[in-house]
Amino acid sequence: MSKRSTIGFVGLGRMGGPMAANLVRAGHRVVGYDLVPELRAAAAAAGVEVAGSAALAAAEAELVVTMLPGGRQVLELYGGEGLLAGARPGTLFVDCSTIDVGDARAAHAAAAAAGMRALDAPVSGGVVGAEAATLTFMAGGDQADFAEAEPVLAVMGRKAVHCGGAGAGQAAKICNNMILGVSMIAVSEAFVLGESLGLSHEALFEVASTASGQCWALSVNCPVPGPVPASPANHGYRPGFAAPLMAKDLGLAANAVRAGGIRAELGLRAAELYASFAEGSGADQDFSGIVREIRAQSARNAVAEGEST
Repeated sequence: MSKRSTIGFVGLGRMGGPMAANLVRAGHRVVGYDLVPELRAAAAAAGVEVAGSAALAAAEAELVVTMLPGGRQVLELYGGEGLLAGARPGTLFVDCSTIDVGDARAAHAAAAAAGMRALDAPVSGGVVGAEAATLTFMAGGDQADFAEAEPVLAVMGRKAVHCGGAGAGQAAKICNNMILGVSMIAVSEAFVLGESLGLSHEALFEVASTASGQCWALSVNCPVPGPVPASPANHGYRPGFAAPLMAKDLGLAANAVRAGGIRAELGLRAAELYASFAEGSGADQDFSGIVREIRAQSARNAVAEGEST
């Protein structure tokens, strides 16, 4: 990939917009598209050339990045008169959406049938990582295609890992986020338990962040205000990684768990808890806001216990 490449970018939302802007800042020509006019306008202000359609965004590109809500949107855009039809033969498609492993493999197959090349390369790091270009990419596909895409990924993130063949990037993503979802629930439960025992947030953080309880959910995205100033908890739980997105990812993991007959009790339970949270009070909150739901449910349980004695 040359120093100044033409890159198509479809999906200019909270993640895709900053990613495309970072490519522009690195000197690439970025031709982008999104269905939402406001997102197109924001991308244009960041230097992205806005195309009239997704297919036109891919027409001159050497590499096309997609960042879309789900597998259905990816497959729809790859089909018909969409991205694959609009691109030049041999174009490399890099899908950074988080989708089902089966959908990712179907996208690879569609690209190959159209004479194109493909990687599934979902990301970890949330909106903050997209803005700061510190994302981690987990890629599935041909090793040579990954090597070609790696300089572009390096502009948008600080780490890219080739995980294996088609769908392997999505497999790594859902496994990683199952760990994250379970650990955020565990950290939140521990803080609520500490509150009930008279332990301050600061004291628990000082101990756990330097002891065996240390994890990303605690040290970077701490679910209670105070210990980590940059965490969403200190900003009204404004989403860095929104609860509905965590619910979606855990749902994908749960589907894979059931399909594979895997015993993953905590992963399945985390999927249930986040699905309920995202459908209710957490619809517009960061996923760390689940601590509020745990605290509220604990208070209700205490009242019920008191009434029964």
